[in-house]
Amino acid sequence: MSDLPARPEPVSLGEAFRYWLKLGFISFGGPTGQIAIMHQDLVERRRWISERRFLHALNYCMVLPGPEAQQLATYIGWLMHRTWGGIIAGGLFVLPSLFILIALSWVYMRFGDVPLVQGIFYGIKPAVTAIVLVAAHRIGSRALKNGLLWGIAAAAFVAIFALDVPFPLIVVAAGLIGYAGGRLAPEKFRVGGAHGAAGTGYGPAIIDDDTPTPPHARFSWARAAGYLAAGLAIWGVLMGSLVARFGWEHTLTQMGWFFSKAALVTFGGAYAVLPYVYQAAVEHYQWLTGPQMIDGLALGETTPGPLIMVVAFVGFVGAWTKELFGPDSLALAGVVAATVVTLVTFLPSFVFILVGAPFVESTHGDLKFTAPLTGITAAVVGVIINLAVFFAYHVLWPQGLAGRFDWISAVIGALAFVALFRYKAGIIPVVAVAAGAGLVLTLAGLAG
Repeated sequence: MSDLPARPEPVSLGEAFRYWLKLGFISFGGPTGQIAIMHQDLVERRRWISERRFLHALNYCMVLPGPEAQQLATYIGWLMHRTWGGIIAGGLFVLPSLFILIALSWVYMRFGDVPLVQGIFYGIKPAVTAIVLVAAHRIGSRALKNGLLWGIAAAAFVAIFALDVPFPLIVVAAGLIGYAGGRLAPEKFRVGGAHGAAGTGYGPAIIDDDTPTPPHARFSWARAAGYLAAGLAIWGVLMGSLVARFGWEHTLTQMGWFFSKAALVTFGGAYAVLPYVYQAAVEHYQWLTGPQMIDGLALGETTPGPLIMVVAFVGFVGAWTKELFGPDSLALAGVVAATVVTLVTFLPSFVFILVGAPFVESTHGDLKFTAPLTGITAAVVGVIINLAVFFAYHVLWPQGLAGRFDWISAVIGALAFVALFRYKAGIIPVVAVAAGAGLVLTLAGLAG
């Protein structure tokens, strides 16, 4: 025991601010990579929080709709530095990505017809299709542990692919099946929500296993009601202002309303909710086209922050396309829409943490939500496979099934899949190589 390092000194809010700002710029790799970065930094190196407390918080974030990595950062920031600590941690996890995506979206809309940009996206699109396929395999191999869960995944795929069932209904149905299954066949649903054992010791942490719950983290109905009221008030003022200024049918108001709903059904991460966003943004509202949706996901994959930040791209492109503020203010419309969409998408995540985390801290036990989560996660696998089919169709048959098959895109996608699946290559290098290949092929006149 004497060889263990000493407990670190308490961290100031300023020092935490600098760390969360840095994390916002380096949080590549999707939720798995982002959670791994935080574990390495906060549990192993800095020892701000013990592994058991880290995993306890993560398991709560896993049962919530929304980006679990951003919610985990909010949780830890709140636990260490109260409400403002959580707001700073969660906000800085998102803001750098928002600024970067706004800039890239402007470049995309302003110069998207330039051969240089077209070539880059020609190579990126099949790589994105491969990324989605690998994500489906990764989630499926972890979640589908028996025939019943495979059946839920297959039913979800058929529901969204063949029957065009809205994604929220699939989530609700899967959650109800999981809830019932947890009671009737618990052994079939006892596979979700686990992220490994908390058995590794890295030395004492500032927030250790036996650290008493600080006063601000103790559950209080009055405090929970206050946080909930504040969140609803912020949302109400924003939506009320949009309705008062533009009217209910205006594109900006409809964006705020739709993404408010989408934020509440983002179980399983961005890959799961993207089909829902596609159904609305491409088919119903026609804010952007299918190929533009693929391009947006490509940008989301290559920027830091939660992948669900692709909604900022959807908002920017939709506002630009619809010329919300007139043809002379396209960029302004895009910036406003991207900001509104991002705010309503992430606001619930802060409310979920500030309202629910004190209850989680008071229990320090297993949550009873794993069976519904297992059912939802199984359905998510089927939904993601549908997304991969959608992407592959638009990439490999760009003029529709009656048109020619793009074998060059097929080769790029296959090589990207092998690199990701067989050789465990990182997303950023794969996308960069694919973009370079697409650029070279386009300039050589071989692509398109």
